[in-house]
Amino acid sequence: MPIDYPAVLDLKETGRRFSWTDRDTMLYALAIGMGANPLDRDELPFVYERNLKAVPTLAAVIAWGAGIAPDRIGLDRPRTLHGEEAVILHRSLPSAGEVIADSRVVAVYDKGDKGAVIERETVLNDAGSGERIATITRTAFARADGGFGGPMQTPMPHEPPRRSPDVVLEFATRRDQALLYRLCGDRNPLHADPDIARAAGFATPILHGLCTYGICCRAVLQAFCGFDSERLKSHAVRFSAPVIPGDVLTVKLWNDAGVVSFEAEVPARGVTVIKNGKSRVD
Repeated sequence: MPIDYPAVLDLKETGRRFSWTDRDTMLYALAIGMGANPLDRDELPFVYERNLKAVPTLAAVIAWGAGIAPDRIGLDRPRTLHGEEAVILHRSLPSAGEVIADSRVVAVYDKGDKGAVIERETVLNDAGSGERIATITRTAFARADGGFGGPMQTPMPHEPPRRSPDVVLEFATRRDQALLYRLCGDRNPLHADPDIARAAGFATPILHGLCTYGICCRAVLQAFCGFDSERLKSHAVRFSAPVIPGDVLTVKLWNDAGVVSFEAEVPARGVTVIKNGKSRVD
């Protein structure tokens, strides 16, 4: 069924309960590549239960499955891509806890024969106190679903400075990293099954975009937060190309008075995999 605009903006899903443990927190950090060197005392607090800290982008997976499903919106799921991801941290993310997730469709943009852009929001509230912990915005690009009569103008993306990066970091992904990351919740077989990957047009299973998103968060924590996760207040990316497990990522970062811009590339393949990245740090 086509997108029913503006009725689609009334879609909501409220009151879903999710929980996570210290095991989930450590698994997530390992899945985005932290702890590769057990002697690294900066990363150890994210993968060891003593004084355990959560990587802020863990918010993307602790309520995996929350949100308005594509079929409720009227999207052609096989032709819908994950375009952008953002999180705002209203308080530090605990290493274990329980949340109530409330989700809604925030905006839908009509790109005509190019497709549609859909922004969905999920707010995570502490199940005990009701305090807001995080707001997640997930943007999809539906290549087959334009022409429904909605607004055409999408928000302008964040642009990085034109000067040379302030910091450049390199991260080697593992050949089995997608198999590890999928244990955090997203078991899409595209990231594990070679036959399904080939049918989708890829030579090999690809890494989850949200894993690359987490690696970029790790880069911001290292470059400008001294690995203090409480200093990161928001983190947003635009996905521009897939990462192949085993790729070496180069993350370029700029810091302008607490506004961190970043992009991620795979130099060996000549592709930019993350564009328009933006974080806010204290």
